[in-house]
Amino acid sequence: MNPDVNRDLNSDVNRAVNPDALPRWSTADVYESFDSRAFVDAMERLGSDVDRLVALFDEAGIRNVEPRTPTADDADATARAIDAYNQLMTLGSTLRATAYATVATDTRDEPAQAVLSEIDERNAVVTPLLARLADWVSSLGVDELAALHPTVADHAGPLRQLSARAAHQMGEAEEHLYAELATTGSAAWSRLHREVTSQITAEVALPDGARAMPITAVRGLATHTDPAVRRAGYDAELAAWPTVATVCAAAMNSIKGEANAVNRRRRWASPLDASLFANSVSRRTYDAMNAAIDAALPRFRRWMRTKAALHGHDGALPWWDLTAPLPVAPGGISWDEGVRLVREAFSSYSAPLASLVDRAIAERWIDVAPRDGKVGGAFCMSFVDDRSLVLLNWSGSVDSAQTTAHELGHAYHNTQLAHRTALQRRLPMALAETASIFCETLVVDAGLQHLQGADRLALLDVDLQGTTQVVVDIRSRVLFETEVYARRQRRTLGAGEMHEMMRDAQAASYGDGLDQSTAHPYMWIVKPHYYGSNFYNWPYTYGLLFGLGLFAEYQADPERFQAGYDDLLSRAGMDSAEELGAAFGLDVTSEAFWTASLEVIGDRIDQYAALAAELGVDGAPS
Repeated sequence: MNPDVNRDLNSDVNRAVNPDALPRWSTADVYESFDSRAFVDAMERLGSDVDRLVALFDEAGIRNVEPRTPTADDADATARAIDAYNQLMTLGSTLRATAYATVATDTRDEPAQAVLSEIDERNAVVTPLLARLADWVSSLGVDELAALHPTVADHAGPLRQLSARAAHQMGEAEEHLYAELATTGSAAWSRLHREVTSQITAEVALPDGARAMPITAVRGLATHTDPAVRRAGYDAELAAWPTVATVCAAAMNSIKGEANAVNRRRRWASPLDASLFANSVSRRTYDAMNAAIDAALPRFRRWMRTKAALHGHDGALPWWDLTAPLPVAPGGISWDEGVRLVREAFSSYSAPLASLVDRAIAERWIDVAPRDGKVGGAFCMSFVDDRSLVLLNWSGSVDSAQTTAHELGHAYHNTQLAHRTALQRRLPMALAETASIFCETLVVDAGLQHLQGADRLALLDVDLQGTTQVVVDIRSRVLFETEVYARRQRRTLGAGEMHEMMRDAQAASYGDGLDQSTAHPYMWIVKPHYYGSNFYNWPYTYGLLFGLGLFAEYQADPERFQAGYDDLLSRAGMDSAEELGAAFGLDVTSEAFWTASLEVIGDRIDQYAALAAELGVDGAPS
């Protein structure tokens, strides 16, 4: 083995075993511990605030009423309810983020799990109050109430969304019962999935000897420079996931079965319709996006075959090389190098965006290393004021640096939302990806501006890996989830059937770009997105393509774009997808918009193919 590769491998493994070498987040400056007086007092205040909010709704009669012209007293009651809700949710979200920060990095911490469960139980009391508020404003009219009180007027956007939701709600008693039962139903099954999948340790047959590694570190081997290590990680994954397949199948069946039952009672024609409404995206917009994606899939498959040829494969790309660095790529990068890359790209846009990187590190917003018991993937959650908490599973690759840029983009979005109230900050997933994709694109664009030859090819490779995941792989996830919902209407599904559906979905999406004999049938276990709300996956695709459209607007007129961008981010919880697009002159209901965004990716695929041809590689089907 190449000694440089061996050092890289040892570095990866050492980071998994000794994660103290990389930054960890901390919430101790806000709440020193769960036993601290400040935290205990805050938990008591949360309980009292929940009781007061329920009493306010009851006393004011905020629920479904006969339609009538609202009075000044009605508007005042609405405003008091909004203010009390905002205050409660600000406290509750901070407490929940504090608890989840511990749970996400150590799912074996039972005291933290207990605190998180207690907070979720209290939130379950609040959830149906939003349903009552929806019925109330639908009965009295949002515009009529807004004309009578400035607080209502300030929240007109989210109230209109609630008013529209009223047509898809169960009765008050049913909504209350469902909110209570969900804590021991879908929420409990989701928690079980999180715990069992984060605590897996896999035996990896590495070239320098077998060793046990946390599953998050095993998945990180997919970006290793040594193909033998990547294959070993893939083999270890496929041996590890079946050990929890039966449990995860039970969780999937329970969550999707519950969703089907509730969606029927809420009068949704399909789970997808419920997802579109929750994301403030119209069916027309969604259909336009998917039509453009289906037309673009052959170009992505061409890229995969070109990448396969660069790795010495004859034909399609094996799964274990989907996210592999190119043989001509530079070696792995350190955390410090990754941070520098992100900061420099952010500074090309603005000083405030660049300074966010320094602040996130100095104030310990970020938890970097994979380790046993830590949940997989990456995310950003709002914490307190304009602060965020960012979870990574750093693997020492350029792709990890782009993930860092993506999550810090979410953190920047949160700084622009800080002055909004809790009700105004309830972001739909599709629009929550806007800043993250924009920031990730800044990193790619900064590199493409000065790199040539093999270095340019390597950066394009990392970028196209990411876009392929968000466009092609998520297309497979949507196909899989659609089939799960349809079959779950009739009966429960076994783990073997889940594997089969996952393979079929991957075949339909990846096509001849992927060596189907190496497809990953356990991706339904790997991705936590299936164990949450309806169709959690497609909003990432929306966010990517909308973000690329916004980046094109930025390049066309940077000054005009920067003048309106922060306000657009702050309004993501207040306006629909179509309204936000229109603010920048973008018609997201048109297939042409999505085709133009995909053409940006297509142009990069063409550049990739041309650079590969210079190395004597052709990815066209034989």
